[in-house]
Amino acid sequence: MRVAVLDDYQGIAESVDWSPIPRPVELLALREHLDPGDELVARLSGCEVVVAMRERTPIGAELLARLPALKLLVTTGPFNAAIDVAAAHHLGITVCGTGGAITPTVELTWALIHALQRHLIAEDAALRSGRWQHTVGSDLAGATLGLVGLGRIGQRVAALGHAYGMRVTAWSPNLTPERAAKAPAELLERRALFETADVVSIHLVLSAATRGLVGREELGAMKSSAILVNTSRGGLIDEAELIDALRARRIRGAGLDVYDQEPLPAGHPLTLLGNTVLTPHLGYVTENCMGIFYRDIVDDIVGYCVGNPPRRIKP
Repeated sequence: MRVAVLDDYQGIAESVDWSPIPRPVELLALREHLDPGDELVARLSGCEVVVAMRERTPIGAELLARLPALKLLVTTGPFNAAIDVAAAHHLGITVCGTGGAITPTVELTWALIHALQRHLIAEDAALRSGRWQHTVGSDLAGATLGLVGLGRIGQRVAALGHAYGMRVTAWSPNLTPERAAKAPAELLERRALFETADVVSIHLVLSAATRGLVGREELGAMKSSAILVNTSRGGLIDEAELIDALRARRIRGAGLDVYDQEPLPAGHPLTLLGNTVLTPHLGYVTENCMGIFYRDIVDDIVGYCVGNPPRRIKP
């Protein structure tokens, strides 16, 4: 059985124990990113199983139709917006997911907030070049944390905001006062949240309704001293408007783990700005989370081999 793992940037797949799978495994671990196209099709030729590492590679109907040997498609996590599940089912391809963990994304959210509030990147670089202490940080205690989205991740971010002594506010398209109160967070109208927050952190699912939700109006409403953090999906922010706001210093800074295009190309405008902290979609990349992913990947393949694949994803 030929098994391909896409976007295995850290080379984890080679160290996984594939022995529980009852058929011999020929592993193809692609450590470099390949866009859907002829080269990727050629590399995946003959693969019966393909493992997608979250949404790093879009897997649409056209790509699936060019992989006649593919019978099982496994995605890390319980769903994957980059996979055309309906097309896969139409072609007789089983799609399965895995478990995961939300705490790594919560932790990275706060890492980005701290890096921006205390100028950690700039101070680290200055110290290494022989300069001692040149910035003044911003306090979290007494500041306002505005959460765009108050689901499982947003609620945990809110809890830490309270631990720092912050006022916590929230907005999302379907958030009710009752759900906000459980966090607890103060429910605000969207514009009021952006106007009053010192830290805006985004925790929404990307959909047709939420794409570009944070645009010129929202960024224009923010304080010039405020920061914006996004560990959810790049498409939630109008990236061109964000770049303009950062260049003009209309907001103080942005901490981003997700982008419109991933991997982020070398020389991208965001990388040339001094008021950004950028990470390469690391939200879920921890030992614990990756361990859960690969445990369930192997389990999905074992189930497929015996005719009962678990965690099936339906169209």
